[in-house]
Amino acid sequence: MKLLILNGPNLNLLGSREPDTYGSKSFEDYFSELQFKFRNIELSYDQTNIEGELIDMIQKGQEDFNGIILNAAAYTHTSVGIGDAVAAINIPVVEVHISNTFSREDFRHKSYISPNSKGIIVGFGLQSYDLAIQSFLKDNE
Repeated sequence: MKLLILNGPNLNLLGSREPDTYGSKSFEDYFSELQFKFRNIELSYDQTNIEGELIDMIQKGQEDFNGIILNAAAYTHTSVGIGDAVAAINIPVVEVHISNTFSREDFRHKSYISPNSKGIIVGFGLQSYDLAIQSFLKDNE
């Protein structure tokens, strides 16, 4: 199985950005832990702060991967284009968020990705990605 993890804007700052909300570990360090834990899965990771690039990554992802784990960050709540990209591809997407978006500002309660996602994992910190990977494994049992 091959899974692609895509992170949106400002997630390149994990480890230093608002540690009370997002923790103190960089995503690169956490990704290494995921690769070690899930050695039987080919995991790839990319991040961009640019909406159009994220759409391109989602579209290209269907060519090489069995599924996508997507944390579109703030674009989750603003980008119809990213929601449309998720709807347009033929592989499942699990939407993840590190923080509990429903305990934050009202605008974070709306997702343009959720209606077209296989599922949503919200509020478990970086473990949200681990849980998303497990959901793909469960589907392949």
